[in-house]
Amino acid sequence: MVSYKRLTPEEVHFSGAALLDPDDSTDTDGKEVDPEQPLLPQSPRCSITVALLTLGGLIVVLSGVWLIGTIFWFHNPPSTEPHRLPPPAVAKSPNGTWLQPQSCSKIPEAWRFDCYPERGVVVTEEMCHARNCCFIQRSQAKTSGRNGVPWCFYTPDYPSYELVSIIDTEMGKVGKLLRNSKTYYPKDIDALQLEVLFEEDNRLRVKITDPNEKRYEVPIDVPVVQKRASNPSYTVDFIKEPFGLIVKRTQTGTVLLNTSIAPLFYADQFLQMSTSLPSRFIYGLGEHRSNFLHDVQWNTLTMWARDVPPMELTNLYGVHPFYLSVESDGIAHGFFMLNSNAMDVALQPAPALTWRMIGGILDFYIFLGPDPVSVIGQYLDVVGKPAMPIYWALGYHLCRWGYKSSNKTWNVVREMRNYGIPQDVQWNDIDYMDRALDFTYEPMNFSTLPDLVKDLHRHDQHYVMILDPGISSSQPSGSYWPFEEGKKRGIFINDSNGDILIGKVWPGVTAFPDFSNPDTHEWWYQNLQRFHDKVAFDGVWIDMNEPSNFFDGSLNGCPENELENPPYTPGILGGTLKAKTVCASARQKISSHYNIHSLYGLMEAKATESALRKITGKRPFIISRSTFPSQGKYSGHWLGDNRSQWKDLATSIPGMLTFNILGIPLIGADICGFGGSTTEELCVRWTQLGALYPFSRNHNSIDEQDQEPTAFSPAARTAMKEAILLRYSLFPYLYTLFHHAHISGHTVATPLLFQFPTDEKTYGIDKQFLWGKSLLVTPVLEAGQDYVVGYFPKGLWYDFHTGDSLVSRGEEIKLQAPMDKINLHLREGSIIPTQRPNTTLWVSSGQPLHLIASLSEDGVAKGDLYWDDGETLDSYETDQYAYVYFTVEKNTMTSEVLHNHEEATYITVETVSFYGVKAEPENVTVNSQEALFTYRDNKVLTVTDLGLNLSHNFTISWM
Repeated sequence: MVSYKRLTPEEVHFSGAALLDPDDSTDTDGKEVDPEQPLLPQSPRCSITVALLTLGGLIVVLSGVWLIGTIFWFHNPPSTEPHRLPPPAVAKSPNGTWLQPQSCSKIPEAWRFDCYPERGVVVTEEMCHARNCCFIQRSQAKTSGRNGVPWCFYTPDYPSYELVSIIDTEMGKVGKLLRNSKTYYPKDIDALQLEVLFEEDNRLRVKITDPNEKRYEVPIDVPVVQKRASNPSYTVDFIKEPFGLIVKRTQTGTVLLNTSIAPLFYADQFLQMSTSLPSRFIYGLGEHRSNFLHDVQWNTLTMWARDVPPMELTNLYGVHPFYLSVESDGIAHGFFMLNSNAMDVALQPAPALTWRMIGGILDFYIFLGPDPVSVIGQYLDVVGKPAMPIYWALGYHLCRWGYKSSNKTWNVVREMRNYGIPQDVQWNDIDYMDRALDFTYEPMNFSTLPDLVKDLHRHDQHYVMILDPGISSSQPSGSYWPFEEGKKRGIFINDSNGDILIGKVWPGVTAFPDFSNPDTHEWWYQNLQRFHDKVAFDGVWIDMNEPSNFFDGSLNGCPENELENPPYTPGILGGTLKAKTVCASARQKISSHYNIHSLYGLMEAKATESALRKITGKRPFIISRSTFPSQGKYSGHWLGDNRSQWKDLATSIPGMLTFNILGIPLIGADICGFGGSTTEELCVRWTQLGALYPFSRNHNSIDEQDQEPTAFSPAARTAMKEAILLRYSLFPYLYTLFHHAHISGHTVATPLLFQFPTDEKTYGIDKQFLWGKSLLVTPVLEAGQDYVVGYFPKGLWYDFHTGDSLVSRGEEIKLQAPMDKINLHLREGSIIPTQRPNTTLWVSSGQPLHLIASLSEDGVAKGDLYWDDGETLDSYETDQYAYVYFTVEKNTMTSEVLHNHEEATYITVETVSFYGVKAEPENVTVNSQEALFTYRDNKVLTVTDLGLNLSHNFTISWM
């Protein structure tokens, strides 16, 4: 145990409290540090006399320690020894205190790895030295913020594991690691197995496990590879002692992983591994509210699913331990830690990163890219590519908590129709339920709900309702089938005593379904089917599934044990694992809640997706609040309970971009904001941006002012209507982008750096984005602005609306942005399909196409269109689709049907516009027949009244 004393201000240090100034991140000599080389000189200066005395004292001390340790060894196996400090790394002074080596001061601040990462602990020199770590106190003048240069950090020779053997296998290598000294966390695992798997030429997997006892592993499906990569683009090297793993890119020699820079920990409830990073450009690591490009200045990101409105420096709804790192010249790699336990991911300006997890195993992948787009595709090859959404999922959605009746909900729908504003989906929040009970509707105020849903269907619209996982446990006996039947089948989460764990959510005291149990999936399906027989809903919104609990743990609290109070607790909001969720010690079918807490939303999404397939026979539509890797196979996501503020409008873009690289492209934020009351200007600007979210929903909170488009002035209403009509006109392009996400793992909302990876100016851009490769979106994100400044990578761009050209050298350009306009620009060399919009996608999707070709300087362009019936399950996999490829070169557009289907015969191409035709043609021919055309001064050629069937090849030429 560590003793505590009253401290002077100079002795006080909150671990990681000082915010490092940017100029402090380099060596004192201003030199860069080689991530492969030792950071310190290996021999501190001392006199011969002191050295001899120190050596003699060291021999005596070590001999005594060895003798006592040897005796103790036979009585207490290392794997179950109680918490003890490691033996000293260097000699002690004559008075018995730990003697800090001079080498500590040689470690550059940016390369100091925290030896005392516990939050809220006052770390003194005595406490630090008790862990045999260096202690150097920084100036108090530089302390500001929660994270900073650690005052307590590891020595360069801190004890770790030794690689005692390594052999070749069919898939790679297998090694044995041994630890010869204890750490400061209990239950060290002294012997480990190292498995290095050369799975693909651009994918490496490494597993470090306990060979003597099976440990929890994340239960998601990943590829099982039987054949070793034949030509890997990486090399793997090992450092024997202290153990280190180094992975390099073969082509450039860039070090992608180097674990030798800090000691490896592998205890029962504390796993830690550090690595250098090749650059400061790192993305991913969701879910957090932050910039798209993470800050590496002593920034710790905590992961443990939590119900909390989005805020900075806080663990939020989802957990995604994947990052994308951009190296030099636009080359990129990815890293995925397959672990679902609570964790901290600590970034520091070396640059370097440290993983700290409180359970499971070390199981990680490295993806070699070499470009950012390829990295994401390789990551999704492992966790699964996103589902192809049903067509109406890409329409405009309306929702609020607090319609308070089905008639009020119905009136909102009617008003939207009366004003001709497109709407595909109407939602209800929990106020539709009877006393907040799942699978019910309120019999008085929502008595007309079944009729409302029938009316939506008659108008080619759809209905989605919310479900929370908490099932009321306090209804009169025999009156509430979901609980009675669930109790009978034993499908609820149990407490550590084996009784149903009781928490509290909206309906009062509740039980929580255990979605890790296959029996729960059947029970969930039957509940959904029974409710669908009454209200024919089309999709499901699963909320509160972190899972959220108004109690900390349960009605009866939680036991005091190692699962509730682990030796190390990451920086979780609330300070404990049970904060506003169920007890970590709760029992589930496959493991303790301690291990699978952050999987709850994923498991509920899987159960819901399976149920909807059976109930509707169509592609399921599910939006989930809590997410985990592979979630995109089952659901989309929204960014949670934001507020009606300009800041929330702006932060929605980095959130949207992050989830696209995490494999969940069906993503958006609550348009106009959920909490608080919006303003007309904010709601107009948000509707313009939200119309270009992949998932577009206006959602409002209870007792706030109305914020559907019909609630505002005629000018604002018209601006919003035009933004939504713009979305509907772009549906063929958006649908094609989701097809590429589904089959290739591409992004829908795309960061600029993905298409311009050699332009470093794009690396931090998160106020603009692309749809796919071609359409640049530059929204207004501040109040009172009639212009916006956007960055345009080098090249030729065209105003989407007019075809006016813009040539950029790679620069920021000021754009006019009146209240009724959002700036869109087409990248040169693109062809995108658009469509005459209507008030629902069912009607719009049958309208004629308008193709827009934005020519490059040399007159070339290309694009494509994927088309199917919009709702059939597995359309692509069962060949029930059409795919058409368009090209322009040498003044000729060619349409080539690469895969045909009946659906394509229902669509015609009515108009084609060519942006960037340098001279007015003398004539235009369509399939060798002369056609009417127009040519404008801004070099736009338009051919109209074509009537070309999409299922047939065609050519359009001009001379």
